Amino acid sequence: MPGDAVVLRNTRSILEKYGLQPKKALGQNFLIDRNIRDKIVDAAAITGEDVVLEIGPGVGTLTEELARRASRVIAVELDGGLVRVLRDRLPPERVAVVEGDVLALDLPSLLGEGSPIKIVANLPYYITSPIIFRLLEWPRWEMMVIMVQGEVADRLVAGPGTKAYGSLSAAVALHARAEILFRVSRRVFYPQPQVDSAVVRLLPRRDLEVDLQGPSLLIRAAFGQRRKTLANALAAAPWNPLSKEETEKVLLAAGIDPLRRGESLRPEDFLRLWMEFQRVGKIQDVAGRKGE
Repeated sequence: MPGDAVVLRNTRSILEKYGLQPKKALGQNFLIDRNIRDKIVDAAAITGEDVVLEIGPGVGTLTEELARRASRVIAVELDGGLVRVLRDRLPPERVAVVEGDVLALDLPSLLGEGSPIKIVANLPYYITSPIIFRLLEWPRWEMMVIMVQGEVADRLVAGPGTKAYGSLSAAVALHARAEILFRVSRRVFYPQPQVDSAVVRLLPRRDLEVDLQGPSLLIRAAFGQRRKTLANALAAAPWNPLSKEETEKVLLAAGIDPLRRGESLRPEDFLRLWMEFQRVGKIQDVAGRKGE
């Protein structure tokens, strides 16, 4: 039998009690295997001192175990129906259930000041990459253990020149060290998705004492038009007031051939290139342009 029969039965019972159905549009595939749940929590090395941010808690299968081990869990759920389930089922003194879109929430205000936060989540497939980009640029996380679609996991750890390498790969490599911990069968979810998953652990890099927002913009621009050369792609970026010819000069000054494409650059190349753009001193203010 796929998954864990007890958890599957409980999940179905909870949904039926509240008159809910899994919403495909929100990527709702609920984990129904306690062994996988425990492996995820173990991988995050949760202790009684930890504050944990969970994204997309669903009916609370993972949340319950996090709450047993952590000091506090902040669970962010977009679905109002599931918010009711979570608030009824989970102890409020250990779990704060927040209704909202993690991409729209003010994380500093939500989580306050204090110790670094661990992030543990079964991320919805349909919005995985935007969530990861958002979390990477938030400075207070000390570890992420996330379950994602298997293909996304491969992209998270891919190197330059490989088929899976893209903007997400380069951005992750600048901000963190990522490793795939284990693969997860589609059979341990309800409803069963069309693809398998994987659990990935990310640890923040401490060796780069620079603001990575600028290099992240470069990465988005370079990969946003993969068929274009770097000179053409970067010259078209909204934050870049330089002409194509001036952009080519910046690339050459950074030791990068303007005819190369983004997928051939290492993460460190993007960092060096951004420093050269800054040296030129004509870059538009990038504040508030993270989504470009």
